[in-house]
Amino acid sequence: MLNNLLKNLSILKKFLLINLIFFSIIGLFTFLYIKNVQPNLIKNKSSNHIKIINNTIDNLERLEIKFNENDIRKFLFSTRFIFQSLDRVIFFNNELDLIGDTDTLDLDPRSFSSRLDIIELEILNDEKTKDITEKKNINMGNDNLVSLKDILFNYVGSKNFGIPFTFTQQEFNNFKLTTIKSVFRNDKNIGYIAITENANDIRAAIDERKTFVIRTAFAVGIVILIFSFVLNRYFLKPIQNLVNYTNKIKNKEHKKINIDNLKIRNDELGLLSKSLDDMTLELQKRISHAETFSTDLVHEIRNPLASLKSASEIIGDIKDSDERLKLINILNHDVQRIERLITDYSQILKDEVALSKEKFRKIDLVPIVQSVVDDYNNLYQTKRGIKITFSNDGNKSYLINGIENRIEQIVANLLDNGISFSDDDKKIEVKISKNLKNQVIMNILDEGPGFKERDTSKIFKRFYSNRPDKFGQHSGLGLNIVKNLTDLHNASISALNRVDRAGANLEIIFPKA
Repeated sequence: MLNNLLKNLSILKKFLLINLIFFSIIGLFTFLYIKNVQPNLIKNKSSNHIKIINNTIDNLERLEIKFNENDIRKFLFSTRFIFQSLDRVIFFNNELDLIGDTDTLDLDPRSFSSRLDIIELEILNDEKTKDITEKKNINMGNDNLVSLKDILFNYVGSKNFGIPFTFTQQEFNNFKLTTIKSVFRNDKNIGYIAITENANDIRAAIDERKTFVIRTAFAVGIVILIFSFVLNRYFLKPIQNLVNYTNKIKNKEHKKINIDNLKIRNDELGLLSKSLDDMTLELQKRISHAETFSTDLVHEIRNPLASLKSASEIIGDIKDSDERLKLINILNHDVQRIERLITDYSQILKDEVALSKEKFRKIDLVPIVQSVVDDYNNLYQTKRGIKITFSNDGNKSYLINGIENRIEQIVANLLDNGISFSDDDKKIEVKISKNLKNQVIMNILDEGPGFKERDTSKIFKRFYSNRPDKFGQHSGLGLNIVKNLTDLHNASISALNRVDRAGANLEIIFPKA
């Protein structure tokens, strides 16, 4: 149930709820601890009372003190030092009559003697005891005493009779602890001893702990609130802004959320914002690229389709065999053109998918280019007499960061382009060198007509082709694919005319590995 509840809550609410649960559990244990502190403190004082009562009973029995008012008063005068740390010690006989009370004694300095032999002499010597004893009336009308007698009465009739009994009395500014025990002699109950002590220190200890717990809880609550504010202000709200940003992009809303203030942060959220924004821009770029590409493809296919439609409509009416053959050739040409466009477009889509899975690594350009050159020499040197040469400027290695099969594709497309513009028995040169910046440069030079365009960058556009005599035999995507692959390798490509003779010079500059 808690798991289901947490799933539907925001991070802030989850944080506050979990803190509330832990806070409640800690509060419950704290409450139980405070509830147990007072009984433990009372138990300690009660144990001390019982110990004093037992010692007193032992002294009474050893000194053979009778349990009557006169003897008990003598005993109290002579042994007052035993009870000086207690507020009050009261003696009752078996009929619950008060026979001794430390509150009724005068403060005689001699009563604080610490020598037991002197105490015994005072008790045994009635005459001396009479000299230091002055009888004082006992106030039986005292409310606390009456209450004590009521408790004694209940104690006598209870099943715990004979076992020490402790109870507390709380007043506005006073907390008293009283312990009662019956006195047995010769297996007969002869009276009761009650010790009453001011236990305000217990209440003070409890109040101190309560105050500490309240202050701690208040401090923890403030810390949680401050942390919640910081969490919400600096983490949760920015994350919510990023969520809203992606939702608006997903829903193609014109109004977009500005996350520039998040991108300037130097923490993980700033990096996430930058990465998300870059990814969004890249996705939008790819979507735009795909839409434009599809539009261009449709536009390129429309022309041969129109030609196919016209030829198919009139071919049935043509009786002349030469004219019919000419129309059939047009139909075949247009079909081949459409097939070439779709094939190249399909290949581009496959390449884009493959590129997302391939990884860059350091590669040496020389063996890759040499391999492609050898393959094309075997194919075209015997077929058309076109010779392809390869050379470099003598460096030991030409390392770049790239994808090996994509470099092969670049070289192959550029050689295809050069061969398509070259006559038979011509030469194509492939050169690799390094410049002063340690960048690798690859040049492919042919002996064709060169470029007639003033702006040679247009040859890298999709479906562009400047072959009037070979119209329809090329899709116009070869150099565009090369441009996309060089951009992928952070390289630059330029189209130049050769300065030493007629021909084209396609130059690619790869960044230093």
